[in-house]
Amino acid sequence: MKLKNLIRAVLKGSRAGLAAVAMLQFSLIGPLAPPSAAQGSGSTKTPIQHVIIIVGENRSFDHLFATYVPKAGQFVDNLLSKGIVNADGTPGINFGEGVQYSAVDTDTFQVSPQSRSLYSTLPAPLVGGPKTAPIDNLDDAMASENGLDPAYYVFLTTGGTGQTSKTPDQRIFNVLGLSPGPFQLTSDTLPYDSYAASPVHRFYQMFQQLDCNILYANWWNPSGCKEDLFPWVEVTVGAGTNGLPQSVPFTDETTGEGSTAMAFYNMLQGDAPYTKFLADNYATNDNYHQPAKGGTGLDSLYLGFADAIWFSDAVFRPAVPPHNMLVFPGTPNAGVVDEIENPDPQPGTNNWYTQDGYGGGAFGKPSFGGGSYTNCSDSTAAGVFSTLSYLASLPYQVDPKCDPGHYYLLNNYNPGYFGDGSNAYIDNNVNNTPFTIPPVNQRSIGDVLLEAGVSWAYYGDQWNAYLTDKYQLNYGTVGPMSDQYCNICNPFQYQASIMAHPEIRGAHMKDTTDLYTAIENGTLPAVSYVKPSGWVDGHPASSKWNLFEGFVKKIVDAVQANRSLWATTAIFVTVDEGGGYYDSGYVQALDYFGDGTRIPLIVVSPFTTPGHISHEYSDHASIVKFIEYNWGLPTISKRSRDNLPNPMQDPDNPWGNPYVPTNSPAIGDLTDMFTFPAH
Repeated sequence: MKLKNLIRAVLKGSRAGLAAVAMLQFSLIGPLAPPSAAQGSGSTKTPIQHVIIIVGENRSFDHLFATYVPKAGQFVDNLLSKGIVNADGTPGINFGEGVQYSAVDTDTFQVSPQSRSLYSTLPAPLVGGPKTAPIDNLDDAMASENGLDPAYYVFLTTGGTGQTSKTPDQRIFNVLGLSPGPFQLTSDTLPYDSYAASPVHRFYQMFQQLDCNILYANWWNPSGCKEDLFPWVEVTVGAGTNGLPQSVPFTDETTGEGSTAMAFYNMLQGDAPYTKFLADNYATNDNYHQPAKGGTGLDSLYLGFADAIWFSDAVFRPAVPPHNMLVFPGTPNAGVVDEIENPDPQPGTNNWYTQDGYGGGAFGKPSFGGGSYTNCSDSTAAGVFSTLSYLASLPYQVDPKCDPGHYYLLNNYNPGYFGDGSNAYIDNNVNNTPFTIPPVNQRSIGDVLLEAGVSWAYYGDQWNAYLTDKYQLNYGTVGPMSDQYCNICNPFQYQASIMAHPEIRGAHMKDTTDLYTAIENGTLPAVSYVKPSGWVDGHPASSKWNLFEGFVKKIVDAVQANRSLWATTAIFVTVDEGGGYYDSGYVQALDYFGDGTRIPLIVVSPFTTPGHISHEYSDHASIVKFIEYNWGLPTISKRSRDNLPNPMQDPDNPWGNPYVPTNSPAIGDLTDMFTFPAH
């Protein structure tokens, strides 16, 4: 059967059919001489000579694994095991543990607002994503994206919402009468292969959603995070205000989200089939977290820096970001912006932040808004006092890691370099944006690997197209050059030590087409970061999880087809952050910036035990710790999170909570995900 006919046949299939598809198998830092990226380098402490880190988008652990049932002898902490939901997705006997509240915050930002009321029913989750699929035929799908298992291309042509955005999603069962807690997203009217809305995923918003308060703490949950204000944050502020006044009228539908955050998939009914297949046959961690509150930009940074980054001047000294300042003068982008966060409510509103957002205008229109930096060393700064007060109340000591006079980036700003190494911060092209952080000279794991002679590469889907279209003017069209490379996802693109030196940049910044060639030829570097494009990264609304599954499957199958490579490889499959979806897991405070909700992590390797579930507390800096452990490398810096110890448990308390380290703050190095042969 020809490939197109096979795909069309799959299109006609049911959820069982989807399951079948799943089974088919620039600087103050001088330039460093790059090692060859053609093979793994350096001796290792384990048999693993190649690490591949595949990073999808925006899904929490419970959002995907709500009803996952592990193999005998294993336990998973999810909505089903807690009794919050039943196997069929309906409310369970302990549904009260997941219920959500509205609240009131009208004065200054509160991490944990105290005036609250239980929702009788959830604000209706709203429509998001394309009304019709972004591509309407297989030929265009194949021309637009090269990173899918063949059987998955069809899913670029299906799953449109068929509805008007920002209205109650009529595909969701009982959308206007949902009980005030987690609800199953999928049904006969909203199948797994569907585009759906995306919740808010920003820094101060997530702090409020988690509702962390020492008054709520107990031995099982010493951080006191109740995770009970997710919809309230969605409907009161959503993805930010950009300094604009609240619209009139203002309703639960104004932000365009409703209670989208409370949706989950049901693996027991066929959802996320390839994800389930990997969990069943390899190792999963049900205590793995996004390393910071907020979204893609900050959380992706921790995969490279294991730390937050800050605003600096042209010689890398701490500086103050544009604050009520004219930017891009003399261009259509000219406008006054305020890039300092202020989550205090605007007067007369309930939680409508004063200055927060992704920045408005630009790209040929007057710029305004902004808000994404915080000087968290200043307790009088908006949002900071409440946050620092919470951290100081905890039963263990937390260093906020807020150096004096430093403005840390909290949300999504473009990196300081374009792919060609030009400085993006000083580029006043009409197609650029002022919401860009200047180049940084902070160290990353890339610098550590370079100094040690360990080969590595960052493989970004559509990197080659980005090099010839740095403003990504072709995005949203169909065919070659139409797809979107994710610049904010690449931590190394922020760095002067990498991007300002052509020989280093050229050796280590690659396209995923180079990845596929390296896998086939057995020339894969020791460490590979892999990021899918905007079409297939699994981000809700702009992508779908089945498309990310198809991206992962292509890589896993290719590695396994090269037997010698497979025998020495570990593939880490995760996401940047939870996307703002609800999760019921324990959240440990590590510093000012994180952690955030749990997210999925699956390790695919011949050195995993099928179905094993690790409960060791970890986050993205744990991947950095594993790389450092395996190749015997030093930590990135004195303050980076890879200096934290591995979690410990109290040996005298067999009934202790395996999800809560007794030596907080602590994160694991992921070695417990593996079973290595005895030496």
